[in-house]
Amino acid sequence: MLTVLEAINKSADYLASKKIESPRANAELFLASILNCKRLDLYMMFDRPLSETEMSKYREYLKRRSNFEPLQYIIGKVEFYGLELMINPEVLIPRPETELLVEAVINQVSKSNITKILDIGTGSGNIAIALAANLPDVSLTAIDISESSIKIAKRNSELLHLEERISFYCSDILKMNETDYTEFDVVVSNPPYVSAIEYKDLQKEIKDYEPDFAVTDFSDGYKFYERIILLSKNILKSGGHLFFELAEGQSGNVKNIFLQHGFRNISVIRDYQGINRIINAVNN
Repeated sequence: MLTVLEAINKSADYLASKKIESPRANAELFLASILNCKRLDLYMMFDRPLSETEMSKYREYLKRRSNFEPLQYIIGKVEFYGLELMINPEVLIPRPETELLVEAVINQVSKSNITKILDIGTGSGNIAIALAANLPDVSLTAIDISESSIKIAKRNSELLHLEERISFYCSDILKMNETDYTEFDVVVSNPPYVSAIEYKDLQKEIKDYEPDFAVTDFSDGYKFYERIILLSKNILKSGGHLFFELAEGQSGNVKNIFLQHGFRNISVIRDYQGINRIINAVNN
């Protein structure tokens, strides 16, 4: 029987041979999930032997990961803004960069009289749920085109006992009437922003496993920015804020779209790599 340490070492070598990024971290996170412990706890049990049942499940996880299936889908969960969320291949995997979007909204709420927030394209519900968990006096509405996504988001809100704080709706913003949702203080969105051309060159983990409609707009990468900005002229109160996540190189074009529709006080936040990642503008 292999010990925890032996299994991690062998698994990390195996994943490295398959060109998987961060093989050691992957090996440890898989085993922590199987043993139902935190990753750091593994360091206190290096000599613990693994049962055949545990090794069988571990081998299954490693095989799936060697085919570039994302770790988060394999273990069925992800940590986002300090919260554990359930996910599956029907929703986009929440990224650390999106935590900056949540942080930006929280900072704005702390200095404004904000009571109503709309999350467009909620996916797993990560943005709305993180905001609800940190803003007890704010009510949230979250929409998504996918009924499967709405079911997962609702389930996540229930698991975290936040279901009374968030209203979830299945809605297509490309067909939505601007009077369907009105009088919000903040609109926040991490829209599909990968262009159709760029989508072809994405890594296998994204292109082969994550839902394409949550990644690309099947156009030039700006279709949803344009639509949400246009809708927000009516959805937002005067003086309300619109927050977006951006891809690298998009901030200039999105700023121009804001200006074309009369938004003001446009500001950009860089991520930890120096990329313009979050943009915020105020509705006149």
